[in-house]
Amino acid sequence: MKRTMKIACLALFVMALALPAFAGGGKEAAGDVVKIGVFEPQSGDNGAGGKQEILGMQYANFETPNVVIGGKTYKVELVYADNQSANDKAPSAAQTLVSAGCPVVLGSYGSGVSIAASPTFGDAGIPVIGVTCTNPAVTLGNSHYFRICFLDPFQGPVLANFAKDKGAAKAYCLAKLGDDYSVGLVNYFMEAFGKENCIFDTFPEGTSDYSTYVANAKTQGAGVFFSPVSTEAAALIIDQAATQGLDIPILAGDTWDSNVILNAARGKNVDVYVTTFYQEGGAPKFDNGIKAWINSNATARSNNGGDDKVAAVSAMGYDAYYVALEALKKAGSTKPADILKVLPSLTYTGVSGAIAFDRNGDAVRDVAYVKKANTTSGDWEFVAVQGVK
Repeated sequence: MKRTMKIACLALFVMALALPAFAGGGKEAAGDVVKIGVFEPQSGDNGAGGKQEILGMQYANFETPNVVIGGKTYKVELVYADNQSANDKAPSAAQTLVSAGCPVVLGSYGSGVSIAASPTFGDAGIPVIGVTCTNPAVTLGNSHYFRICFLDPFQGPVLANFAKDKGAAKAYCLAKLGDDYSVGLVNYFMEAFGKENCIFDTFPEGTSDYSTYVANAKTQGAGVFFSPVSTEAAALIIDQAATQGLDIPILAGDTWDSNVILNAARGKNVDVYVTTFYQEGGAPKFDNGIKAWINSNATARSNNGGDDKVAAVSAMGYDAYYVALEALKKAGSTKPADILKVLPSLTYTGVSGAIAFDRNGDAVRDVAYVKKANTTSGDWEFVAVQGVK
């Protein structure tokens, strides 16, 4: 493609992206259109992460806006539904995508909303490809929910092994009360670390002061502070850790792999480690492409936290879009039932690695990336690729 044509295409996409952020629906373009539902938080505690996950899907859609299904070329339209990071809002958001006629759905960032919306999608017979929803209950007992990420029964022991490698003999574990993701991941961590060596605590909805929790970790002699909560809560925890001089490693799972965390930790004397799905540099062509795309538009850059760092959830959103395209091509149909039939045996190699599903619809993955926040540069530093020992 000539340079002038590339610039023209990019300009057209920038104009589209400049419209109200994540406004789904609208009139379809002339010709054949297939809709892919985007079930993600765009507001609430996990709104920042949801927007970054969506960016990966949008970039993939910009890169590959059409798909051949049964010998016919279709334009791919992304249809958005904001689940607001809230379990009670998730079913109505799911129904929006069902009503829009989406034969396949991507999402969500957040296990709780995925679990809450699952019956709505199941009753409609619509397959869903989870992107970073790691709680086992997402796919448990159903045949319509799949996912491309590793699970918390794997991620918890990985984090526990890493904590032990850092020399921790006692762990302070903090979760949000009633939150499927953080409570579930903390429990898997404690089982692997040894519950007798863990101090478990929870905080209620609406908490904004974490000083007591950080103080508890210090006074009880914890060797590591583990809290896989939302980025909103994480930033406040990091502030308190720095204020109180918490000199032990702070660990979290995939939700903390965010610019929000890097910005919160920058300039502070804290050691923050996360496990995640992708490390920037793993797929240079993808990294360079999405960075250029993000920098082409202020809305995209804002939705990425104000810079062009590549979040693992963006890489996962990108891969999920292509898995959906592969399913449509393999099915040769836009009917949900036909797509559902081909998903169990579908394989795809994405920027995050090889993707295949087990009999539960869960991804077959056995490694996670461990990264550390560089508090001087504001970047993630690769630490290790770690599995379960």
